[in-house]
Amino acid sequence: MNWLEFPEAKQQTDALANSVASRLSAAIESRGNAVLAVSGGKSPIPFFQLMAEMAIDWKRITVTLVDERFVAPDHPDSNAGLVRAHLLQNRAAPARFLPLVREAKDIAAEVAAACRDFVAPDVAILGMGEDGHTASLFPGAPELAAGLDPANAHPILAVTPQTAPHRRVSMSYAALLQSGSLILSIQGAKKREVLDAAGRAVSDTLPISHFLAQDKVPLDVYWSA
Repeated sequence: MNWLEFPEAKQQTDALANSVASRLSAAIESRGNAVLAVSGGKSPIPFFQLMAEMAIDWKRITVTLVDERFVAPDHPDSNAGLVRAHLLQNRAAPARFLPLVREAKDIAAEVAAACRDFVAPDVAILGMGEDGHTASLFPGAPELAAGLDPANAHPILAVTPQTAPHRRVSMSYAALLQSGSLILSIQGAKKREVLDAAGRAVSDTLPISHFLAQDKVPLDVYWSA
């Protein structure tokens, strides 16, 4: 695990965007295309806006989501809506977008479609909640064991969080381990404390601990106060 600390959020965002752009460009140079998986919520908005101005070959990039709330694409809580509004703009407008939820009617059908469409990301950007969840792998969720199973053959699963609104559609731990690289982006002293605790022992009570302990995929942590 590579740990990078920044005194303020803007410096973190700048460094993250430059690193992600470089990694995507390297994948395009190597293979002709690249896949970026991002997390939702309000925290990534400055990163999305900065990425949208990056001079990279966006028409060769597919953007997808690490996880999504099972809501309509025009719902205020939709991660897809957030990506469309803040990332797929300006220079990034030509990118292909692969959402996890197309319509919020049948979650099993949406999961099946997302599994069929799954492409391993070159770069997957994770967030983390103060409960230690990442993607939508929530502690206490009935589906957590399947979500954290490294041998799970299904890259996408439905999750029913006990502590958050909306059912979720999420990449599994096994799917995320197929990424070219993982980046965890977090801010604040509280999340630093949670991450430090997760680094001491692997436990399903802090799902992020599984990602910290694995050695299959390079993991960079970007943290700012």
